[in-house]
Amino acid sequence: MSNSARLSLWQAAWVIARRDFTAIVFSKVFLLFLVGPLFFLAISAGGGLVGASAADSIDEPQIGVALPAAENAAVAEAAAQLRPLIDLPEVKQIDPSAGTDPAALLDDKDYNLSVVLTGSLADPLLSGPERAIERRQGEVAMIVGAARGTPVPQARLTTNATETSVISERAAQDGTARGGIVLLFMLTMLLAGMVLSNLVEEKGNKIIEILAAAIPMDAVFVGKLFAMLGVSILGLAVWGGVAGVILVLGASALPVIPAPAVGWPLFFALFVIYFAMAYLLIGSIFLTVGSMAPTVRDVQTISLPATILQLLIFFLANFAVGQQGSPIEIAAAIFPLSSPYMLLARAAKEGVLWWHLAAIAWQILWVAIFVKVGANLFRRTVLKSGGAGRDTATKRKGLLALLNAGSLRS
Repeated sequence: MSNSARLSLWQAAWVIARRDFTAIVFSKVFLLFLVGPLFFLAISAGGGLVGASAADSIDEPQIGVALPAAENAAVAEAAAQLRPLIDLPEVKQIDPSAGTDPAALLDDKDYNLSVVLTGSLADPLLSGPERAIERRQGEVAMIVGAARGTPVPQARLTTNATETSVISERAAQDGTARGGIVLLFMLTMLLAGMVLSNLVEEKGNKIIEILAAAIPMDAVFVGKLFAMLGVSILGLAVWGGVAGVILVLGASALPVIPAPAVGWPLFFALFVIYFAMAYLLIGSIFLTVGSMAPTVRDVQTISLPATILQLLIFFLANFAVGQQGSPIEIAAAIFPLSSPYMLLARAAKEGVLWWHLAAIAWQILWVAIFVKVGANLFRRTVLKSGGAGRDTATKRKGLLALLNAGSLRS
């Protein structure tokens, strides 16, 4: 019996995954990897709080009223009656004895006026910058009409307000779908490159050839893929926890967003699953690319087509999400690399669950295909059909002894 029979593919993959995961998570670089996005979240949250605080601290411009005293009171009373019906700014009564020159009142730093109403109710004059007059002219006309005792220029309508509507709910769900696609793409782009850099580094150190001589190359690819996926999900858990705390603290400032079609808990679960599938699919391609790169310098050139492909998939998903049920949307949902994006969008817009079960099985099949093709290409082009195994027989025995003694027993 050969030494390779000691380890099945999944046992060998588990050993490689645990080795890579432990080496990365307990390194100082991983701490920096975790902290980097947290700084971005902290800066974004701090900027939002500062902006909200600054907005709250700014007084809303007022409508100045410098009419005779009795008319000033009538205007203030009319404004108080209209305020429950329409959104009116504060009306500032100005004693006519202090002066009624509109330019002086607008420039007076003791006030915060956007426009000034002078003259009289019979012959009112509204002064101010052109844009301010255009914005406030209708409101002032309503106030003056009410103060005169004449009918309000606009008739009242009986309304029956509802919290939401089908159109607004669909629009919100479409926004959730597109937001999920963007977030999924950004995280995949950010994290998938780790697979490439790890493989190229070990290839440059000849470690990958030793591993390939000791265990099946398929197991090496699977182990590295799942190790990096585990690292990525750990990072997502940390970043998601911090983002969740920020959202909870700022929940009062957030608008109410209608729930996606499958509900928020299942949508978040599907997001993690589809992130894993998108990561494994593009990661298996990056592994193949990394195995083909002779040096680290060549990685950028060789990986460029894969990066462009990922961008094209993102644009395809964003284009197709608004055409649900169309041939292009169905094709994007079937194409393995864009399937995670499209099914996540469907989770936001449709509540059919069997789609996701079928899609996840379909994506797992293609991950297996990509891994198999990548491992075969690596064997044929880099290892020259197993020649490396005969040249490194001693290293193979030593590595197997280490794996069997130190890993399988734990």
